[in-house]
Amino acid sequence: MTQKERPAVITKDLSIAYGSHQIINHVSVTIPRNTIVAVIGPNGSGKTTFIKALLGLITPQTGTVSIFGKSPKQMRKHVAYVPQRFTFDQETPITVAEFLELSLTPSNQSNYIPALEHFHITRYEHSLLGQLSGGQLQRVLLARAFIQQPALLFLDEPGTGIDIGGEKDFYELVEHLHTEHHMTIIMISHEIDVVSKHATHVLCLGHNKFQCFDHTSAVLESDHLKELYNTDVQLVDHQHHD
Repeated sequence: MTQKERPAVITKDLSIAYGSHQIINHVSVTIPRNTIVAVIGPNGSGKTTFIKALLGLITPQTGTVSIFGKSPKQMRKHVAYVPQRFTFDQETPITVAEFLELSLTPSNQSNYIPALEHFHITRYEHSLLGQLSGGQLQRVLLARAFIQQPALLFLDEPGTGIDIGGEKDFYELVEHLHTEHHMTIIMISHEIDVVSKHATHVLCLGHNKFQCFDHTSAVLESDHLKELYNTDVQLVDHQHHD
């Protein structure tokens, strides 16, 4: 198997515990490259812990993780992460341009202007980071990831703090990264309607239990959601008005 044919992520028998509390229990999954994978499940089911394991930030109790055939630490330069909440001192006098420049290297400098243009943040280039709205900040964080040109992008509940209109634009940008720049994207989401529209695959984590990984349509058309959330789940189409 060549490097280009390797799956984006493979976990084998992955288990993680905090003390005596088992969070992830024997998860074995193969995530193909060039997919958008939504990780779903109830609160406390280990979604963020699972992502941290893939990032190499947590040492598994048992099992292994490979990213494009290598360890997470070996692939760190090829992976980007956009957190659910980007915490910083909002009084810090740093502009959007200065923040993005922190990610520039001799090999990716040419991505700076396209990042501003792709994510429609040229007008904010000289604005202070602390003055941005939630949606504007998420665009800046996506632009930073774009500059890095990662092979694998992680998004932790990316719609948090964005209004409905901004959410639509944001996920269109995510799809742009997937279709035009061939990034594999793994995102945590609680919004099943967003998952149905934008994810190619869904990974379901229950409390201390890996439940499924399949194409989005197969998961949403089965009883997996009812089993996962222990209730009936209905898709709600958020109406977006331009």
